[in-house]
Amino acid sequence: MNNLQAINFANKILKVNKIKSHSLDSELILAKTLNSTRESLLINLNKKLKKKKFNKFKKLILRRKKNEPVAQILKSKEFWKSSFFIDENVLIPRPETEIIIEQFLKFTSKNSTKHILDVGTGSGCIIISILKERINCYGTALDISKKAINIAKYNAKMHHLQNKIKFINIDIDKFNHNKYDFIVSNPPYIKNIDMKRLEDGVRLFEPHLALNAGLDGLTIIKKLILKSKLLLKKNGKIIIEIGENQKYTTMKLLQINGFYINNVCRDYQTKPRVLVATKTF
Repeated sequence: MNNLQAINFANKILKVNKIKSHSLDSELILAKTLNSTRESLLINLNKKLKKKKFNKFKKLILRRKKNEPVAQILKSKEFWKSSFFIDENVLIPRPETEIIIEQFLKFTSKNSTKHILDVGTGSGCIIISILKERINCYGTALDISKKAINIAKYNAKMHHLQNKIKFINIDIDKFNHNKYDFIVSNPPYIKNIDMKRLEDGVRLFEPHLALNAGLDGLTIIKKLILKSKLLLKKNGKIIIEIGENQKYTTMKLLQINGFYINNVCRDYQTKPRVLVATKTF
């Protein structure tokens, strides 16, 4: 069997199981199996595939068949300008979360020396991406999950930023240290009732701790805004990702807690996704 035949074999399995991205997934997973790139694989389609490698590939395809996300199978996800290690203990970074990075860069200069707090850091992709763009800034990253903190530390080390980020395994409720110039966060914002409506790849394989935010989907956002009032310096900014239909409630929460709304940013489907607000007192 050669590489092309293996890809065709995988395509059939994934297509029958209604995996929309069956061709791309098959290629990425085979490239991973061969410790190669997709580009290299595609110019070597006639190359013979060893039986041991094919068996390994088949096992990974059977995982994908059950809707396990490709990022978890590959243990890797591209975000902003870098690649991050991920597994089932952290949320898979999404393109819409990159809006947080865009907004941070918009409100800071190249040589800024800001102190940033990342709440619910997960894989660490937000704070690491920011510090790679703003090399004079420093970060503190919190997460309630010890396993997530360990993954974020691993990613920081991989990107040579372990000395610029302090990682703390703690709930934001219990955190009272320092004053920050920026707070950034992609908090959980899915309602209890909507959890069972998530697609299988998310519902069955991603950590509910990073998704579920109570009856109204605003439990963590409310907590975050109240704490930000205490943890931000005057004129400090919060940059927060929100869910569908949470724009007006979140804006109101920010305003009654002394924040001025700078920006409401829409995602690639034109839905309000990220809010930027300044502490005014």
